[in-house]
Amino acid sequence: MDKLKLIIKREFFAKVKNKSFIVMTALSPLMVVGLFSLIIFLNEKNAEEIRAIAFVDESQKFSDAFEDSDAVKYIDLTSLGIEQAKVKTKEFYYGLLVIPKSDSLNELSNNITFFSNDTPSLTVLNSIESKLEKKIRNLKIAQLQIDVDKIKSIETKVTIDAENFSGEKSSKIGSILRMAAGGGFGYLIFMFIIIYGTSVMRSVIEEKTSRIIEVIISSVKPFQLMMGKIIGNAMAGILQFIIWMVIGGILLTAITLYFGVGDVSSSSAQMAPEMVQQMQQSSNNDLQLILQEIKNLPILTMFFSFIVYFLGGYLIYSSIYAAIGAAVDSETDTQQFMMPVLTPLVIAIYVGFSVIENPHGPIAVAFSLFPLTSPIVMLMRIPFGVPWWQLITSITLLIITFIGMVWFAAKIYRVGILMYGKKPSYKEIYKWLKY
Repeated sequence: MDKLKLIIKREFFAKVKNKSFIVMTALSPLMVVGLFSLIIFLNEKNAEEIRAIAFVDESQKFSDAFEDSDAVKYIDLTSLGIEQAKVKTKEFYYGLLVIPKSDSLNELSNNITFFSNDTPSLTVLNSIESKLEKKIRNLKIAQLQIDVDKIKSIETKVTIDAENFSGEKSSKIGSILRMAAGGGFGYLIFMFIIIYGTSVMRSVIEEKTSRIIEVIISSVKPFQLMMGKIIGNAMAGILQFIIWMVIGGILLTAITLYFGVGDVSSSSAQMAPEMVQQMQQSSNNDLQLILQEIKNLPILTMFFSFIVYFLGGYLIYSSIYAAIGAAVDSETDTQQFMMPVLTPLVIAIYVGFSVIENPHGPIAVAFSLFPLTSPIVMLMRIPFGVPWWQLITSITLLIITFIGMVWFAAKIYRVGILMYGKKPSYKEIYKWLKY
């Protein structure tokens, strides 16, 4: 036990004192927040750009369909004619919309053309199409001698309140929060396993190729060395993630406030007091709904389950990575063994999408019980509510698989760590399990 503690301590400090670890720990949150800030900045700049779109309406039916917005301004060039409007648009405007004269609305709808110097934005085209479709619909209703205003008055928006049989209410916001929480935990474990599992593998390969391992094995058992590397790297990884979360949370909060507060105050100043009051009341209602939905989340279950699946998933996969590192002489030789390891993780992420749509379906339940995918899939299901028997069964299978995988990896590690100069095959690794 003392030797295991020494190995864990050595691996932990060797990792955290590494220059690349220190640099990435400090820079990663800055890079993520910087990218987030850049996206916000570019979106704001893109929103500030006003596109001027000219139109020629030969049908004389659509002039009132084009209302200016914050992003698009419409200019009526019908009086110039199509050819002169093209010349002017090519020099001054974003594009030219030509609506031909036609007695048939169906024929007209298929002959509208948009001219531009470059390929037009899909957003702009969709916006124009929506305006034209709405106007043509109203014109067709008018041709049928039906009052358009009466048609509009019978259009009703339906909002369905969801509630289970025990009286607990839910909403779309709650579903979004559950999706975000489950997806966030699932992807966090996926990233941790990939990053720090490969770190264990590289550490084993490095010591094996430098022949330091021969000296170390003379003092400790291979099993102790393998477990020491796994636990030491896990502790370093957890420390790094905690630092990332703290720094990233502070920076994201600061950036959000910087980009958000000024815009809200400036836009509110231009609004009528009644509109501002209405918006504030709506915001308060949304905030109360979000807080209520957060309160309805199984937070304690999510927290403790995250710890269990976090450790269980990492220990299973890092044991496999350690065994692969012991079996090969270089990192290039690991490629033949990586696909079987990564496949369950990729499947788990893919299944996560079906979990969001149907968290209690047979596919979601099956993969949340299967130990190699349960650390990701089960965490995605838990926010939606999971029966206790499924959770207990999944954790039990995870623990049994972890014990079996550690035994399996230790058998390979014990033999492979001293094997040099030969690329092992699956058949040869199977023989090592019998030694």
